[in-house]
Amino acid sequence: MRSLGRAEPDFPGSRHVTGQELARGIADYGRDRFGPLARAVFAHWGIRETLDFGHIVFSLVDNGLMGRTDEDSLEDFRDVYDFDEAFAPRVIQARLRDLDLDRL
Repeated sequence: MRSLGRAEPDFPGSRHVTGQELARGIADYGRDRFGPLARAVFAHWGIRETLDFGHIVFSLVDNGLMGRTDEDSLEDFRDVYDFDEAFAPRVIQARLRDLDLDRL
């Protein structure tokens, strides 16, 4: 939410994220957390495409652990990005080169 500029409690409706935004955020988190092993970690968990994130999210929704709007759908998670491209070592290395260590 912070990276999207929507973490402010004064704007409750602003805290909603779309399936595409969530899938992209998970990719960023995975690259940051697991580096070049992100794709292997997700594969180990059975996640091989962005639609898999959608299945997880909608399972959480069905069990009352997350909310959704009437506009949200599982299809929002379909083909948001290609896993081979998003988690390619060269992509992750480029992100690491751009990392500002003084901000950490």
